[in-house]
Amino acid sequence: MSFARSPLIPGLIALIGILSLASLVIGPAPIGVTEALKALASDRGAASIVVREIRLPRTLLALMIGGVFGLSGAGLQGLLRNPLADTAVFGAPQAAAFGAVLVIYSGLVGTLSWALPFAAIAGALLSVALVVAVAGRSATIVGLVLAGLAVGSLAGAGTSLAISLSPNPFAVTEIVFWLLGSFEDRSMMHVLLALPFILLASLLILSAAPGLRALALGEDTARSLGIHVSRLRALIVAGAAIGTGASVAVVGSIGFVGLVAPHLVRPFVGYDPARTLMPAGLAGAALLLAADIAVRLIPSQAEVKVGVLTALLGVPFFLWVIARRKAELVETPA
Repeated sequence: MSFARSPLIPGLIALIGILSLASLVIGPAPIGVTEALKALASDRGAASIVVREIRLPRTLLALMIGGVFGLSGAGLQGLLRNPLADTAVFGAPQAAAFGAVLVIYSGLVGTLSWALPFAAIAGALLSVALVVAVAGRSATIVGLVLAGLAVGSLAGAGTSLAISLSPNPFAVTEIVFWLLGSFEDRSMMHVLLALPFILLASLLILSAAPGLRALALGEDTARSLGIHVSRLRALIVAGAAIGTGASVAVVGSIGFVGLVAPHLVRPFVGYDPARTLMPAGLAGAALLLAADIAVRLIPSQAEVKVGVLTALLGVPFFLWVIARRKAELVETPA
């Protein structure tokens, strides 16, 4: 079934539209649907401030970041032919958070605003490249997971060391924010800071779609069809790292969206990795926006961090995928 005849893409776009509207309406200050739409289009006093300056930025960030996470997860799973592949499994969010923490700890974030996203991107790029290099072409799923666990643990240890040595309570608060992940108090400045990097990451991954389809037949077959496998690997790894790093730089560490989203759409598009990319991106955007809406509805004195919720949902899903494929854990190459 082609995308033109499939209801999946229109259905996901409609779902995103509904969730976006709900995101503009739901929050501590009650605003109706009609009032929220009018507040977007014209000056409605306090309602416009709430909708434009608080709820619109977090809605856009959730869509952008969820989308690039979904694309990254689908791209990595297609590249490694591994259903467990995701930047979160590779320790990229933890490494990106560690890069951001180093910038906060050193005080550079106050003088060089661009240093934060570049440090986070460098951390994510290093972690994904390291896991792919350690796992190698013939690594098992267990090898990939263990390598990702080691890299994530190392980055987490570095972050804990920075917290322990930090003499500044404000810096400790900022570091804890990066570890938990949240869209709270984000502004259009954060949207504009992350947007160029997320667009670049999405273009890199989408440009690899034809190569991913050929790679599904094996590396030798892909080469015989004229696919430059090394360049394909570089495109996806760079795209996943840039997208993850830019996302962590503005909202902190949020994981498992990229792992879950491709699995949600794969029953509708089949196992062609190229056809999974766009639906996975849309599903990731819807998933993360739904999670951000959910944290606003949980009754508590302080808003639950969205990174905590995605981890609570993502880890059981990760274990479920392992349980379903436990027979492949030993002998299947990644």
